[in-house]
Amino acid sequence: MELIVATRNKKKLKEIKAILKGSGFKISSLADYGQVPKIIENGKTFGENAAKKAVKIARFTGKLTLGEDSGLCVDALAGAPGIYSSRFSGKPVCPAGRNKSDSQNNLKLLRLLKGLPLSKRKAHYSCAVALADNKGLFGVVEGRCAGLIGFALKGRHGFGYDPLFVIPKYKKTFAQLGEKIKHRMSHRYRALRKAGKIIKKYIEKD
Repeated sequence: MELIVATRNKKKLKEIKAILKGSGFKISSLADYGQVPKIIENGKTFGENAAKKAVKIARFTGKLTLGEDSGLCVDALAGAPGIYSSRFSGKPVCPAGRNKSDSQNNLKLLRLLKGLPLSKRKAHYSCAVALADNKGLFGVVEGRCAGLIGFALKGRHGFGYDPLFVIPKYKKTFAQLGEKIKHRMSHRYRALRKAGKIIKKYIEKD
């Protein structure tokens, strides 16, 4: 059975494929479909944006579609950058997933948190996953992962804010820990696990 992931972000797709490995789905993305309808991410929450992606692409393809939206929420910044995480610095995001604004986003975050001790740098990653078919939306779930914002970029793995996102248990960033550990505890992993249960019920019912 085919599952379309409504994204052109190669890094995000790679991570989703790794987490869903062994699910039995043939996973494709928008990159496999040429021209598709433009999705305007103007929702007020991660869930709303994920749902927009899932519904629009499911209607266009007539196939089971997974929409995903995620970002970083920092307590000291009243939840920012939140749904604006990928464009926090105002730099454009490459649709292929080679986000040239990652470094600028991280530098802006460090500037805004300058002078704050580690105890005041609490944050969490949030991920919403929405599922839809040609009949419409049939599930939205969310996963979170708590951490702290470090004082300097560390590590070479991952993307986005991973070089700054410190996991207290390991005292290392996601970018230092690498995919093996991240994929067992990330916000995306937790959301996709919940989504997997919904998909299973959907298939059994169908």
